[in-house]
Amino acid sequence: MTAIHAEQLELRPLPAAAAAALITDRNGAAAIIGAALPQDWPLDDLGDILPILASADAEPAGFGAWVIVERDTNTVVGDAGFLGPPGEDGIVEVGYSVLPDHRRRGYATAAVRALLDWALAQPGVGMVVARCDPDNVGSIRVLEAVGFRRTGEVDGQLAWARGRSPAR
Repeated sequence: MTAIHAEQLELRPLPAAAAAALITDRNGAAAIIGAALPQDWPLDDLGDILPILASADAEPAGFGAWVIVERDTNTVVGDAGFLGPPGEDGIVEVGYSVLPDHRRRGYATAAVRALLDWALAQPGVGMVVARCDPDNVGSIRVLEAVGFRRTGEVDGQLAWARGRSPAR
């Protein structure tokens, strides 16, 4: 799986070997990822699932975790990805996180837009969904900016969806 270029960013798939190295050997993980790793990365969402990513069979190409790398500095600024391949209903769920020092620069919007475009071009994918906390104004703006529409609430979070054509 090759990287996806998104404005000033590059999204790189996170291989199982890098996930394993992040648990015990950050220098090894940096070498596998091919970028500098800030001390505060990964945040809890990705950090909590590293053992699963490290031991799991590879997701079908691209439907796992991606690392968001700032091209000018070759530094990891966050991560994004899917919770797995599309189900029989053609739906995939996207998630994303940008390090606090790199927020409000358009990185989340660029990364989500790139992954959304990639996913909707894959066979078997008809819709991408996302969730965010109701008080996460930044995430709400990201999802609106890339054409998601709000579909309701699930477990106290706002639910969003985007099909092959941007929602209006």
